[in-house]
Amino acid sequence: MKIGYPCINHTLTCQGSRTFRLKSYSVQNLIEKVENNLDCLQQILKYNLKHNILFFRMTSDLVPFASHPINRFDWQGFFKKKFRTVGQFIKKHDMRISMHPDQFTLINSLNRIIFQRSLKELHYHAEILDSMELNTSAKIQIHVGGVYNDKTKSIKRFIKRYKNIHDKIKRRLVIENDDRSYCLRDCLLLHEQTRIPIVFDVFHHSVNNAGEDLDESFALFTKTWRRKDGIPMVDYSHQKRGGQKGQHATTLNKRVFRNFLCQTKPYDFDIMLEIKDKEKSALEAIKIASGDERFKEL
Repeated sequence: MKIGYPCINHTLTCQGSRTFRLKSYSVQNLIEKVENNLDCLQQILKYNLKHNILFFRMTSDLVPFASHPINRFDWQGFFKKKFRTVGQFIKKHDMRISMHPDQFTLINSLNRIIFQRSLKELHYHAEILDSMELNTSAKIQIHVGGVYNDKTKSIKRFIKRYKNIHDKIKRRLVIENDDRSYCLRDCLLLHEQTRIPIVFDVFHHSVNNAGEDLDESFALFTKTWRRKDGIPMVDYSHQKRGGQKGQHATTLNKRVFRNFLCQTKPYDFDIMLEIKDKEKSALEAIKIASGDERFKEL
């Protein structure tokens, strides 16, 4: 078991997702921003290693406008050595990496242009992970997409398109249950046809489910992961105290997290904390998990 957080470290002063406006695009601007973002990523990973945080979701903004037609620069070649250096650090210290394109990455979109744009975005994410020479446990996580007034047809459209996606993307792609449209049961239907692994979002499941309790859910989703995918991934958060229903917590509720670890005792998995104070909650979660035999200690 490894525990981590997504994209931003509030303790460090560097910003690892610097970008610029499209009208300001230039190769020099791009190079400067990518150099900054990779340098900051290295700082974050070193911080994480020092604190036993071995799971990290990298920002999608490492290379600004990477999937946009305006960008014809060979950033893969230009930064090849730097990407490889980051990847070597990750592999040396047995860290787990994931990425999560934004909500506009839609494989099942009714709009063909949006679908084609989504493929380019997924290809970019795969290029990042390939450039770091990471194995297929480094995943690209997406939502199933829209319902478009017909969930059955939307699922079938996802399946049809997924089967034709390039293997560069397919071998890294995973789906997660969401809080509105596609619950765990829907994701399992997709898995039956595609064998795509499912990232289980604990908080989403608490507000959108088909009646499965936590133990049943873990028994189901963990079986969708094969050896080459690494151990299953879990997104973890809980309800914000006093917040609207479905609002993610600002900081970790230690009692709730302890109960979660106890409830999931039979299963091994990596935990991505989707909690707003990022590394602060990750450090608290690691303290709690340190006595758990599943937890990976340095």
